[in-house]
Amino acid sequence: MTTATSTSTIASFHLVRYGGRGAMKHMAFDRPLLRRAGGLRFWKLLGTGSGRSMSLGADLRRWALFAVWRGEDDLEEFLRRSPIADRWRAEASEYWQTRLAPLASRGAWAGRDPFGGLTARDDGGPGPVAVLTRASIRPGRLIAFYRSVPPVEELLRRQDGCLASVGMGEWPLARQATFSLWRDRRAVRAFAYQGQAHRQVIERVRAHDWYAEELFARFVPYAGEGSWDGRDPLG
Repeated sequence: MTTATSTSTIASFHLVRYGGRGAMKHMAFDRPLLRRAGGLRFWKLLGTGSGRSMSLGADLRRWALFAVWRGEDDLEEFLRRSPIADRWRAEASEYWQTRLAPLASRGAWAGRDPFGGLTARDDGGPGPVAVLTRASIRPGRLIAFYRSVPPVEELLRRQDGCLASVGMGEWPLARQATFSLWRDRRAVRAFAYQGQAHRQVIERVRAHDWYAEELFARFVPYAGEGSWDGRDPLG
């Protein structure tokens, strides 16, 4: 499986569940700490949905961090010394994380390319693939967008090769994202191009200009740790 060197840009994804409903306070208090984290090039704290894709339901006890690091050493330093990582270890009722070697990306997030003009790398081989999709939905397209979610959600639940998926949001309703893990590239392509519900949504997105901004990124996930809904999906 592909891994990253200590000096090459990597990303990480962290999914944290707390026992009570106090998780929301960390969304505010962690931001100044993240701004000061060494080598952290880009980050987003995200609430999570109750489903596997972008949806209206929220899980108030679970949140996620997506981060892009200058190199592996910077992530290691964060995990060793940051009070945020200390709290994850001390207080989380469930915690899962993975390191991500970027393969390809297109689009922007909050006006930025998180990967600084990444040149597409090799396909990563036959192993698991992680996919991040993010969209800023135009206000006039919100109703049409959320009406399209249930068929895609059902398709994801039944999709052979989808190891895990979670819907996330950085702002209620209009700024949504999905992080998903797949058995291999073939499984990703089958969902993207052979699933009728997903294909129809993509066609409508393009035809009716639903998104003001979007990002699609693909990674090799490696060094997974912890559990996600009771198991390690990469285990």
